[in-house]
Amino acid sequence: MARFEMHTSENATMGGETRADVFRDMGLMYATGRGCPVDLVSAHKWLNIAAIKGCDRAAELRADLAQTMSKVQLAEALRAAREWMTMH
Repeated sequence: MARFEMHTSENATMGGETRADVFRDMGLMYATGRGCPVDLVSAHKWLNIAAIKGCDRAAELRADLAQTMSKVQLAEALRAAREWMTMH
C-alpha cells in the first residue's frame, strides 16, 4: 500500500498543480477501508493535506473524522501531515 500512497501523492503535486481531490480521495480510502485496512491516522493526514490545498469538503470530512479519534491518534495524524508538507 505504501507504494500506491507514494505514487499517488507524488502525482498529485507534479507539474506545479495542486490536486486536492486526489488527497481527499486517499483520505476517504483510508477512512472507509476501500482497498486497504481502515487507518484513521492516515485518513486524517490525507484529508488534512487536501484541506490545506483548498478542498472544503476534505475539511468537513476531517472534522467529522477527528471526533472519532483519540488525542494520541489526532496528534500522530497532524504530525504526519506536517512532515509530508515539509518534504513536499
